[in-house]
Amino acid sequence: MASISETDLSFMEAASDEFKLEHLVGSDVKDSAFNVSIIQTQLSRHLASLCPDIKDEIVNVFNELLDITGNEWKTVPAFESVCQIVARACNRVFVGLPLCRNSGWNDLNIRLPYAIGKEALVLHFFPSFIQPNLQNDFLQWCLDFGKESSQMLQIHRIIDLNFAANGTVTNIFTQALYNLAANPQYALLLREEVERIVKEYGWTKEALGKMRRTDSFLKETMRCEGLGWLTVKRKALKDIRLSDGTFIPKDTITQVAMGGIHHDPDVYDNADVFEPFRYSDLGGEQEGSKYQLVAVNSASLGFGYGKLACPGRFFAAIILKMMLAHIVSSFDVRLDENGPPPKNVVFARSIMPDPKARVMFRKRADQ
Repeated sequence: MASISETDLSFMEAASDEFKLEHLVGSDVKDSAFNVSIIQTQLSRHLASLCPDIKDEIVNVFNELLDITGNEWKTVPAFESVCQIVARACNRVFVGLPLCRNSGWNDLNIRLPYAIGKEALVLHFFPSFIQPNLQNDFLQWCLDFGKESSQMLQIHRIIDLNFAANGTVTNIFTQALYNLAANPQYALLLREEVERIVKEYGWTKEALGKMRRTDSFLKETMRCEGLGWLTVKRKALKDIRLSDGTFIPKDTITQVAMGGIHHDPDVYDNADVFEPFRYSDLGGEQEGSKYQLVAVNSASLGFGYGKLACPGRFFAAIILKMMLAHIVSSFDVRLDENGPPPKNVVFARSIMPDPKARVMFRKRADQ
């Protein structure tokens, strides 16, 4: 299935059916691969040069949100705080200063993924014929690409990009933060790695690529927690017969049971146990890339699989690793209430972190 063309087994059509994209973000955005092209070329190409801006924004927003003086503990709502941090960090790249620090703009993009999810759920109850039709940064790359014809379409594309990025990165990082706060013993190992590598390479893309424990902590969080039970959603645009003889009729929606694979004891040792350095302990320097956060294969499906694996996963990994590296190098973290990580909220096939749990921060005690 991973090798079948988008014209036969379509991710975009499946996503459009699920989230009612034509009605909620507009047909111009829904029917275009423009954002994907920009992500695959301009965004990925500029990641190294973007790292200083991303780090600057993460430091800035943490300082604003926590406002810690002395060595006291500061308690914050984890999910709400991560929403703000991710929106600021992503939009430093998408729209740049000063708009990335505009509270109205960020609130819009924070609420958007969840609002679209709710609206799409409601629209599923109506037949298609009565569904309403609601209509050095990413914005500059869109203009440079020479295909934008209206300011409104440019705005639609940026909002669409926020929809794709903010909810995903926020959920993953909130889950990782809960795992870190519930297991502060892991922070020391992460901190040692971050300080050693940053001392030699600075806060650069190259440095982040060498933080294998940090990478593993996030990848194991995605394996154990994840964004949902199913992935690699596709819609058959014609009758398809697979190489093993399986027949997929036109208009069928296909998915892969990611949760079952990620917790399969035949695939992973201690499959139901969170082992933060599971992946960094696998392979040597030469083989490490096989187990990186951005690597996709039949046993690691957090970012999809095949030709249409998430094109923004390299950007997401930069944001995730920069945030985790900044936290362990700057703060001590613990849960507001001692115990295991807060339980996820599960709705149908979707998974999201507890939106009400609180986490405590203080400046590192050893500084």
